[in-house]
Amino acid sequence: MASQTEDGPDTYDFIVVANRLPVDSVTDSNGNQQWRMSPGGLVAALEPLMKTTDGAWVGWPGAADVVLEPFEHENIRMVPVALNAEEIERYYEGFSNDTLWPLYHDVIAQPSYHREWWETYVAVNRRFAETTARIADVGATVWVHDYQLQLVPGMLRELRPDLTIGFFNHIPFPAYGIFSQLPWRQQIISGLLGADVIGFQRVADAGNFTRAVRRLFGYETKGTRVWVPVGDSSDATTGDRSHVSGAPMRRVIARAYPISIDATSYVELAQRPDVQARARQIREELGNPRTIMLGVDRLDYTKGIGHRLKAYGELLAEGRLDAHDVTLVQVASPSRERVASYMQLRDEIELTVGRINGDYGSIGHSAINYLHQGYPREEMVALYLAADVMLVTALRDGMNLVAKEYVATRADLGGVLVLSEFAGASDDLRQAILINPHDIEGVKEAILKAVEMPVAERRRRMRALRKRVLENDVVKWSRVFLEELTQSATEHPVSHEHPDDRR
Repeated sequence: MASQTEDGPDTYDFIVVANRLPVDSVTDSNGNQQWRMSPGGLVAALEPLMKTTDGAWVGWPGAADVVLEPFEHENIRMVPVALNAEEIERYYEGFSNDTLWPLYHDVIAQPSYHREWWETYVAVNRRFAETTARIADVGATVWVHDYQLQLVPGMLRELRPDLTIGFFNHIPFPAYGIFSQLPWRQQIISGLLGADVIGFQRVADAGNFTRAVRRLFGYETKGTRVWVPVGDSSDATTGDRSHVSGAPMRRVIARAYPISIDATSYVELAQRPDVQARARQIREELGNPRTIMLGVDRLDYTKGIGHRLKAYGELLAEGRLDAHDVTLVQVASPSRERVASYMQLRDEIELTVGRINGDYGSIGHSAINYLHQGYPREEMVALYLAADVMLVTALRDGMNLVAKEYVATRADLGGVLVLSEFAGASDDLRQAILINPHDIEGVKEAILKAVEMPVAERRRRMRALRKRVLENDVVKWSRVFLEELTQSATEHPVSHEHPDDRR
């Protein structure tokens, strides 16, 4: 429960720390500002827990120079962290999205390394950590999320060693040969090691992290366990590390906790008569083609949209698909539109779409329906229901929840999922048609297999996929992570034992 000190702010037993608050600012018909809950999966996972624990959420409200006092929305305490325009440019658009994002996605685009970006990243992470430290009750549990805030666990450990700290990385963690390019690699690892439990999307990501720990710090690791000397004076901002001989050891867990979706909400939406009616309407608006293929992505170079279009265009050119029988609907929601590489990507995608439509479209029918905008969840579910084939061709993706959303909606056991093996979802969804998106011929064969798949095989595959998604939803994900975090803090206190003595 929240408590209040005599002269200080309210304090909380459970705190979520993320780059963004889980609310969006909207203006009503009278011009008044209001808040509404964001539709993201993380919000769906943590909203019930935060309401029952009377927790707080620390995050940026989403606009520059917005200074707000803590407020409550739908029984969740919001604690805003203000950022000015320069900080947004350097910390968020710069270091987070033009340095870390491309680096962590296997350098699909070239990362930029600027010292002033790093300095602002450190300053903003410290502001998040100090805000959290002020409102955390004694012995509170703090769950920090994602790559924008990798220094926060270490800073919190220094400020408040009484806290139980978890961290979850929603994007991939790269192999050491790639991660080692980062000039501030030691500082990032030191910051993450401030957590008691560090979660990753895939087993390979956790392995990449522990290898980086061994290479950069020489700490003992065994499986998912890392032993960190408590007396080590590693600084999360400088990376300096002065080991103290005979220091007690603190055990950190680093392992995979694959995230999922609020499956029940998607199942319920897909059963609504109005959503089903909209799905039928979409097919009619597209001219009732024999096959509708669907891609749903942020407009990001990691999503493999260009590879998807290339494969589809070649199938049309070879006459193996007929544009009058097959339509591709590509939803590409706007993303990071002020970053140069994203502006260039949009130009390339729109040029390719225009060329394919010019070559293979006809009056009243387009080979590709390209939609550069976001849609509400109801419309997305209607699209999922309308689509015969879902194409997920990510070049690198932490999870890709779109694949799981598509599966959850298909209670009719219709539809085929074509899924990149480089998306984390491929670890769970083995009954999809798995592809290497760099292999264009392989992608073409997978598309044809999906289009021509017999009904019995479609149903068998989708039944297995839905069982996996419905059994492992986002509520289970958060419960498993937090149970391990609590267990780690209570069962594994600081020890003077050497790791080799532990079996």
